[in-house]
Amino acid sequence: MRIRPAVAAVSLATGLSALAASAAPTAALAADRAASSDTVFSHVVVDGGKDIVLGLTTRKTVTITWTATDPDGVAASWAYLWHGPNTDDADGILPLYPPPGACTVSATDPTTSACRVSFAVDAARDLDHNGLAGIWKVLAGAQDNTDDWTEIDAAGTARVKRLAKVTVNASPEPVKKGRTITVTGRLGRANWESGSYTGYQGQAVELQFRKKGSSTYTTLKTVTSGSAGALRTTTRARADGYFRFVFAGTVTTGPATAAGDFVDVR
Repeated sequence: MRIRPAVAAVSLATGLSALAASAAPTAALAADRAASSDTVFSHVVVDGGKDIVLGLTTRKTVTITWTATDPDGVAASWAYLWHGPNTDDADGILPLYPPPGACTVSATDPTTSACRVSFAVDAARDLDHNGLAGIWKVLAGAQDNTDDWTEIDAAGTARVKRLAKVTVNASPEPVKKGRTITVTGRLGRANWESGSYTGYQGQAVELQFRKKGSSTYTTLKTVTSGSAGALRTTTRARADGYFRFVFAGTVTTGPATAAGDFVDVR
Protein backbone atom coordinates (compact mmCIF):
# COMPACT_ATOMS: atom_id res chain seq x y z
CA MET A 1 0.00 0.00 0.00
CA ARG A 2 1.60 3.24 -1.09
CA ILE A 3 0.79 6.27 1.03
CA ARG A 4 2.91 9.30 0.29
CA PRO A 5 1.32 12.65 1.07
CA ALA A 6 2.02 15.76 -0.96
CA VAL A 7 3.50 17.83 1.85
CA ALA A 8 2.01 21.30 2.00
CA ALA A 9 5.33 23.07 2.52
CA VAL A 10 5.96 26.32 0.69
CA SER A 11 8.84 28.62 0.02
CA LEU A 12 8.59 32.36 -0.42
CA ALA A 13 10.04 31.97 -3.88
CA THR A 14 7.88 29.17 -5.29
CA GLY A 15 4.59 29.28 -3.35
CA LEU A 16 2.12 26.49 -2.85
CA SER A 17 1.71 25.61 -6.52
CA ALA A 18 5.36 24.69 -6.92
CA LEU A 19 5.20 22.29 -4.00
CA ALA A 20 2.01 20.66 -5.22
CA ALA A 21 3.65 20.08 -8.59
CA SER A 22 6.74 18.58 -6.99
CA ALA A 23 5.96 15.18 -5.49
CA ALA A 24 7.91 14.37 -2.37
CA PRO A 25 11.29 12.83 -3.28
CA THR A 26 11.55 9.07 -2.99
CA ALA A 27 13.50 7.32 -0.28
CA ALA A 28 16.45 7.06 -2.67
CA LEU A 29 16.92 10.80 -2.24
CA ALA A 30 16.83 10.63 1.54
CA ALA A 31 19.49 10.50 4.20
CA ASP A 32 21.78 7.99 2.50
CA ARG A 33 22.09 10.28 -0.54
CA ALA A 34 22.37 13.59 1.31
CA ALA A 35 25.26 15.81 0.21
CA SER A 36 27.27 18.12 2.44
CA SER A 37 25.32 21.11 1.08
CA ASP A 38 21.96 19.55 1.95
CA THR A 39 19.85 20.66 4.86
CA VAL A 40 20.75 19.04 8.18
CA PHE A 41 17.97 18.26 10.65
CA SER A 42 18.61 18.09 14.38
CA HIS A 43 16.81 18.23 17.73
CA VAL A 44 13.79 16.43 16.25
CA VAL A 45 11.28 15.94 19.07
CA VAL A 46 7.69 14.66 18.91
CA ASP A 47 5.26 15.80 21.60
CA GLY A 48 8.04 16.78 23.95
CA GLY A 49 9.42 13.24 23.89
CA LYS A 50 6.24 11.69 25.33
CA ASP A 51 4.50 8.61 23.96
CA ILE A 52 1.37 9.20 21.88
CA VAL A 53 -1.24 7.06 23.66
CA LEU A 54 -4.53 6.68 21.80
CA GLY A 55 -7.80 5.03 22.72
CA LEU A 56 -10.69 4.26 20.39
CA THR A 57 -11.92 7.82 19.96
CA THR A 58 -8.98 9.85 21.24
CA ARG A 59 -8.51 13.22 19.60
CA LYS A 60 -5.36 15.14 20.39
CA THR A 61 -2.91 17.62 18.94
CA VAL A 62 0.60 16.37 18.22
CA THR A 63 3.54 18.75 17.81
CA ILE A 64 6.87 18.08 16.11
CA THR A 65 9.78 20.47 16.66
CA TRP A 66 13.12 20.44 14.88
CA THR A 67 16.08 22.53 13.78
CA ALA A 68 16.93 22.86 10.09
CA THR A 69 20.39 24.08 9.03
CA ASP A 70 21.44 24.79 5.46
CA PRO A 71 24.41 26.80 4.16
CA ASP A 72 22.04 28.60 1.79
CA GLY A 73 19.42 29.28 4.43
CA VAL A 74 16.05 27.55 4.86
CA ALA A 75 13.13 28.84 2.80
CA ALA A 76 10.63 26.21 3.98
CA SER A 77 10.59 23.05 6.06
CA TRP A 78 8.09 20.34 6.99
CA ALA A 79 7.81 17.12 9.00
CA TYR A 80 5.34 14.29 9.55
CA LEU A 81 5.09 10.82 11.10
CA TRP A 82 5.02 7.61 9.09
CA HIS A 83 4.85 3.89 9.85
CA GLY A 84 5.86 0.93 7.74
CA PRO A 85 8.87 -0.62 5.99
CA ASN A 86 9.62 2.55 4.02
CA THR A 87 7.92 5.78 3.04
CA ASP A 88 6.70 4.46 -0.32
CA ASP A 89 5.03 1.46 1.34
CA ALA A 90 3.92 3.20 4.54
CA ASP A 91 0.74 1.84 6.12
CA GLY A 92 0.25 4.96 8.23
CA ILE A 93 0.84 8.70 7.84
CA LEU A 94 0.15 11.32 10.52
CA PRO A 95 -1.24 13.62 9.36
CA LEU A 96 -2.34 12.35 5.95
CA TYR A 97 -2.00 15.87 4.50
CA PRO A 98 0.93 17.42 6.39
CA PRO A 99 0.89 21.20 6.75
CA PRO A 100 4.06 23.30 6.35
CA GLY A 101 6.17 23.90 9.41
CA ALA A 102 6.41 27.31 11.00
CA CYS A 103 10.09 28.25 11.00
CA THR A 104 11.99 31.09 12.65
CA VAL A 105 15.46 32.03 11.43
CA SER A 106 18.06 32.30 14.18
CA ALA A 107 18.98 35.86 15.08
CA THR A 108 22.65 34.88 15.26
CA ASP A 109 22.90 32.33 12.44
CA PRO A 110 20.98 32.91 9.17
CA THR A 111 21.66 29.32 8.07
CA THR A 112 19.65 27.86 10.96
CA SER A 113 15.90 27.84 11.55
CA ALA A 114 13.85 26.52 14.46
CA CYS A 115 10.71 24.84 13.14
CA ARG A 116 7.52 23.34 14.51
CA VAL A 117 4.28 21.88 13.22
CA SER A 118 1.13 20.85 15.06
CA PHE A 119 -1.63 18.65 13.71
CA ALA A 120 -4.74 16.85 14.91
CA VAL A 121 -4.83 13.09 15.40
CA ASP A 122 -8.18 11.32 15.55
CA ALA A 123 -7.83 7.66 16.56
CA ALA A 124 -11.16 6.65 15.02
CA ARG A 125 -10.16 8.18 11.70
CA ASP A 126 -6.41 7.64 11.54
CA LEU A 127 -5.84 4.18 13.09
CA ASP A 128 -7.39 1.17 11.40
CA HIS A 129 -5.28 -1.75 12.66
CA ASN A 130 -3.38 -2.70 15.80
CA GLY A 131 -0.11 -3.15 13.93
CA LEU A 132 0.20 0.65 13.91
CA ALA A 133 1.16 0.56 17.60
CA GLY A 134 4.91 0.90 18.04
CA ILE A 135 7.67 3.03 16.62
CA TRP A 136 6.85 5.63 13.97
CA LYS A 137 9.52 7.62 12.14
CA VAL A 138 9.71 11.32 11.42
CA LEU A 139 10.24 12.42 7.84
CA ALA A 140 11.78 15.89 7.78
CA GLY A 141 12.16 17.94 4.63
CA ALA A 142 13.32 21.39 3.62
CA GLN A 143 13.78 23.69 0.67
CA ASP A 144 16.68 26.11 0.79
CA ASN A 145 16.88 29.59 -0.68
CA THR A 146 18.36 28.27 -3.93
CA ASP A 147 15.38 25.90 -4.41
CA ASP A 148 17.32 22.75 -3.52
CA TRP A 149 15.33 20.06 -1.70
CA THR A 150 16.35 17.67 1.06
CA GLU A 151 14.26 14.95 2.72
CA ILE A 152 15.37 12.61 5.48
CA ASP A 153 13.05 9.67 5.96
CA ALA A 154 14.15 8.87 9.52
CA ALA A 155 15.10 12.18 11.10
CA GLY A 156 13.57 11.09 14.41
CA THR A 157 11.17 8.64 16.01
CA ALA A 158 8.02 8.59 18.11
CA ARG A 159 6.10 5.81 19.82
CA VAL A 160 2.36 5.41 19.27
CA LYS A 161 0.62 3.23 21.87
CA ARG A 162 -2.77 1.68 22.51
CA LEU A 163 -4.61 3.07 25.53
CA ALA A 164 -4.96 0.61 28.41
CA LYS A 165 -7.61 0.45 31.14
CA VAL A 166 -7.54 -1.53 34.39
CA THR A 167 -10.26 -2.07 36.97
CA VAL A 168 -10.21 -3.27 40.58
CA ASN A 169 -12.63 -4.64 43.14
CA ALA A 170 -11.63 -5.73 46.66
CA SER A 171 -14.04 -7.82 48.75
CA PRO A 172 -15.60 -8.58 51.13
CA GLU A 173 -16.46 -5.14 52.46
CA PRO A 174 -16.34 -4.70 55.40
CA VAL A 175 -13.96 -7.42 56.54
CA LYS A 176 -12.54 -8.56 59.85
CA LYS A 177 -8.87 -7.89 60.49
CA GLY A 178 -6.69 -10.81 59.48
CA ARG A 179 -9.24 -12.29 57.10
CA THR A 180 -8.59 -12.85 53.42
CA ILE A 181 -9.40 -10.15 50.91
CA THR A 182 -9.92 -11.16 47.29
CA VAL A 183 -8.93 -8.53 44.74
CA THR A 184 -10.17 -8.89 41.18
CA GLY A 185 -10.07 -6.74 38.09
CA ARG A 186 -9.45 -6.68 34.36
CA LEU A 187 -6.72 -5.30 32.14
CA GLY A 188 -7.85 -4.25 28.69
CA ARG A 189 -6.53 -2.12 25.87
CA ALA A 190 -7.89 -0.35 22.84
CA ASN A 191 -8.42 -2.62 19.86
CA TRP A 192 -8.39 -0.30 16.86
CA GLU A 193 -9.65 -3.08 14.60
CA SER A 194 -12.73 -4.13 16.58
CA GLY A 195 -13.51 -0.70 18.02
CA SER A 196 -13.60 -2.08 21.58
CA TYR A 197 -11.38 -2.62 24.60
CA THR A 198 -10.19 -6.22 24.63
CA GLY A 199 -8.44 -8.19 27.35
CA TYR A 200 -4.65 -8.00 27.57
CA GLN A 201 -3.40 -11.38 28.70
CA GLY A 202 -0.03 -12.39 30.17
CA GLN A 203 0.93 -8.96 31.51
CA ALA A 204 2.53 -8.10 34.86
CA VAL A 205 0.27 -5.93 37.01
CA GLU A 206 1.08 -4.65 40.50
CA LEU A 207 -1.38 -4.81 43.39
CA GLN A 208 -0.86 -1.75 45.55
CA PHE A 209 -2.30 -0.63 48.90
CA ARG A 210 -2.67 2.79 50.52
CA LYS A 211 -3.55 2.93 54.19
CA LYS A 212 -6.37 5.30 55.15
CA GLY A 213 -4.89 8.71 56.01
CA SER A 214 -1.75 8.10 53.93
CA SER A 215 -0.96 9.53 50.50
CA THR A 216 1.46 6.78 49.48
CA TYR A 217 0.73 3.46 47.79
CA THR A 218 2.90 0.42 48.51
CA THR A 219 3.25 -2.53 46.16
CA LEU A 220 2.07 -5.76 47.78
CA LYS A 221 2.66 -8.20 44.93
CA THR A 222 2.73 -8.62 41.17
CA VAL A 223 0.11 -10.70 39.39
CA THR A 224 -0.21 -11.79 35.77
CA SER A 225 -3.32 -11.06 33.76
CA GLY A 226 -5.12 -14.19 32.64
CA SER A 227 -7.67 -15.03 29.99
CA ALA A 228 -9.40 -11.90 28.64
CA GLY A 229 -7.11 -9.82 30.87
CA ALA A 230 -8.63 -11.14 34.12
CA LEU A 231 -6.85 -10.23 37.36
CA ARG A 232 -7.33 -12.14 40.63
CA THR A 233 -5.29 -12.41 43.81
CA THR A 234 -5.68 -12.47 47.60
CA THR A 235 -4.16 -10.60 50.52
CA ARG A 236 -4.72 -10.20 54.26
CA ALA A 237 -6.88 -7.47 55.79
CA ARG A 238 -4.63 -5.44 58.06
CA ALA A 239 -6.01 -1.90 58.07
CA ASP A 240 -8.58 0.36 56.45
CA GLY A 241 -7.36 1.47 53.07
CA TYR A 242 -7.45 1.45 49.30
CA PHE A 243 -6.42 -1.28 46.88
CA ARG A 244 -5.55 -0.68 43.24
CA PHE A 245 -3.97 -2.40 40.24
CA VAL A 246 -1.18 -0.63 38.34
CA PHE A 247 0.01 -1.58 34.86
CA ALA A 248 3.34 -0.10 33.77
CA GLY A 249 2.66 -0.46 30.03
CA THR A 250 4.58 -2.13 27.20
CA VAL A 251 6.26 -1.04 23.97
CA THR A 252 2.86 -1.00 22.24
CA THR A 253 0.49 -0.18 25.11
CA GLY A 254 0.30 2.74 27.51
CA PRO A 255 0.25 2.50 31.33
CA ALA A 256 -2.94 2.29 33.37
CA THR A 257 -3.85 2.75 37.03
CA ALA A 258 -7.16 1.77 38.60
CA ALA A 259 -8.93 4.09 41.00
CA GLY A 260 -8.42 2.86 44.57
CA ASP A 261 -11.16 0.61 46.02
CA PHE A 262 -11.68 1.22 49.76
CA VAL A 263 -12.01 -1.67 52.22
CA ASP A 264 -13.24 -1.14 55.77
CA VAL A 265 -11.34 -3.41 58.15
CA ARG A 266 -12.98 -4.05 61.52
